[in-house]
Amino acid sequence: MSKSTRTYWNPLEASNRSEWTSVKGLEGIAEELTLSIDETTGEYTRLTRFLPGADTSALGGKSHDYPEEVFVVSGRLYDAAFDMWLETGHYASRPPGEVHGPFNTDTGCTVLEISFPNRTRG
Repeated sequence: MSKSTRTYWNPLEASNRSEWTSVKGLEGIAEELTLSIDETTGEYTRLTRFLPGADTSALGGKSHDYPEEVFVVSGRLYDAAFDMWLETGHYASRPPGEVHGPFNTDTGCTVLEISFPNRTRG
């Protein structure tokens, strides 16, 4: 199986607002939109939008046992694990187990995430 496909479209346009859903556990502060997914392997590409004022400090940092890539599309996001403001254009390729977050943003931030849950560390 391969990742799902879709013809050109702009998920950031206001007309596509209904495509976004609340991130479970982050209702009211973050939304997500899956752009492509492989239902067999679980690999996915998604946008996550942190709304202005979002703060995940109460949840602490997180990690997972698979690699992921992240790219800041717009805005800025503070990653407490790295004591760093991530600005538009920042990119990371995270290895399995790397702690990231908690996050907060003053202006809002949209992040492109490409995750590989089938490539867990053994």
